[in-house]
Amino acid sequence: MIRFFRGTFGAATVVCLAFVVWALWTGGIFEGAMAREVRTSSVYAADDVELDEAAAERIIGNRRLVVIMDSPGADLSEGCDDVESAVDGNLVLLLSQEDDDYDTYGCALLPGRDDENFGKAVVAEQIIKRGIGEFHDRPLDAIKVIAVNYDLLVRAGTVPDGARELSPPLPRFLIAGASVVAVVLGAVGINLAARRATRLAVRLQDQREAAGDARSKLTAGSAALAQQIIDLDARRAKDKRYRRIIDDYVRLLDDIAEASTEEEYVALAERVDALGRRCLKLT
Repeated sequence: MIRFFRGTFGAATVVCLAFVVWALWTGGIFEGAMAREVRTSSVYAADDVELDEAAAERIIGNRRLVVIMDSPGADLSEGCDDVESAVDGNLVLLLSQEDDDYDTYGCALLPGRDDENFGKAVVAEQIIKRGIGEFHDRPLDAIKVIAVNYDLLVRAGTVPDGARELSPPLPRFLIAGASVVAVVLGAVGINLAARRATRLAVRLQDQREAAGDARSKLTAGSAALAQQIIDLDARRAKDKRYRRIIDDYVRLLDDIAEASTEEEYVALAERVDALGRRCLKLT
């Protein structure tokens, strides 16, 4: 047995086994369903929660933001601990519907959150949930408000700017390959699989960055409009004109989520400017 492990083949076997253990761990095989899903998704909804996850994904886009809709009565702080490794570096908001409101738990997993950025993390956890109670029975609209709050945090420098990087769970593919090939040939297969996954991740990231550049001007305008609306809320909440602005703003967010061409972005930017002028008339 000792001679076997001293040989090249034995050493390769040990290395392969160690790699398999590492792959199992980093691939999330020991994680729960919530953590496994948010590794490659910005939205998670529990089985007993009604939510159009595809629509919610489109609303969040490539923001470094994760929204988790958990079951009513769930321990949201425990959920934050469960996903910490899977979504490290992102701003997470956990929600559960409680009668006519949301139970919320902010989880700012930002770099340096335990040291120099502790204060920013606390602020982000408070701001990200602001204003969603009004939409307790319309979760997609609540997520739109969350997205606007996130953009405000980015503009203020509280949350670092940039797109979220999503990578395929490479270790799971490596495990499958290691189970059907010999140790030496398996090393070659692992190398090829790694390169393929890297190219896929780079292509996906390039696509997300291109889409983000096209929407950046519209996003900035909508964030400024959101701040105008927030400023008016305390003074004009009962004004019918203000309520009409809110309704038009919600419809605008729907159209922004569905836009995909430059012409659509320009038209939406004009609508943002028009709503901004209407807000100014109420100030």
